[in-house]
Amino acid sequence: MRIFLAILVALVVVNLIRIYWQNNQVPGLGHDAGQLKPLGPRPNSVSTQTDDTDKWVQPWPFKESREQTMQALLKVVEQYGGARIVEQDDHYLYVVFTTNLMKFHDDAEFYLNEEEQLVHFRSASRAGYSDMGLNRKRFEVMTELYRETEV
Repeated sequence: MRIFLAILVALVVVNLIRIYWQNNQVPGLGHDAGQLKPLGPRPNSVSTQTDDTDKWVQPWPFKESREQTMQALLKVVEQYGGARIVEQDDHYLYVVFTTNLMKFHDDAEFYLNEEEQLVHFRSASRAGYSDMGLNRKRFEVMTELYRETEV
């Protein structure tokens, strides 16, 4: 019985170390010709630019202009809370959301496509396999905030 418990404790410790390591790995993100990076195989992400129907979410329409759209995005991120802006330019916003309890990092990106007049979105958890739907729920809450935001 002691051996079983020792193995169990060792497995838990190793898994916690793995999750901690994953959580601190900064992914290479960004966009290329209007395309955000593809999603990985784990079910802990969503994007407006994926062919995977389980991970696909609807892009948002522009506000009156690109500038007003970016202002609205910044307001939405602030209202949602728990985010740190990592990168921002005229067409792109990259933020890291940190969960309250476990301090997991989720990378979220917004790409403003002026040609399509759409905001493309990508959000993925760094650590673990499943996020229990958190990235999709965050997207849904932020979608509602975006719809309500006046600029």
